[in-house]
Amino acid sequence: MQSTSSANHPHHQVIGQLYSHHHGWLQGWLRRRLGSTADAADLAQDTFVRLLSSAPGEPLNFARPRAYLATIANRLTLNLYRRRSLEQAYLAALAQTPEDLAPSLEHQALVLEALDEIDQVLALLPARTRQAFLMAQLEGYTQEEIASRLGLNVRSVQRYLARAFEECIVLASQNASHG
Repeated sequence: MQSTSSANHPHHQVIGQLYSHHHGWLQGWLRRRLGSTADAADLAQDTFVRLLSSAPGEPLNFARPRAYLATIANRLTLNLYRRRSLEQAYLAALAQTPEDLAPSLEHQALVLEALDEIDQVLALLPARTRQAFLMAQLEGYTQEEIASRLGLNVRSVQRYLARAFEECIVLASQNASHG
């Protein structure tokens, strides 16, 4: 009887070979870019996890494996920086809150977790949609101002904002059903 283990799947075998040949290089490349051994190790691992989670039938571009891995790692690096920026903005706002009004440590942890989940949802959106949403929600721009700054018409901005809100609503409903 043949094993049906996912580790024996050709997709996983190819990624395993890619890992053994390029993981060290990728981690070193990330360490030089990030200046942090821990972040480099995490992002190198996340890069291969992302590959493993891709559909087995999805074409993997191994003609230039290092360029392919660097592209994935770059996206993950941008996500890391964006998450840290969100966290720092929250913590800076929290530092300005009078002590007697400051939320509990548990509440702070829940807010940071929610920000991370929202960031993950936003990372899946097309760049223009994400940018319009952040301009509206974080920077307070009107739809007309967003349209002007992004070179779009107001109707496009409305569609982008609606799509971003829909994704946030889906996230909220998933959290409500799990909580």
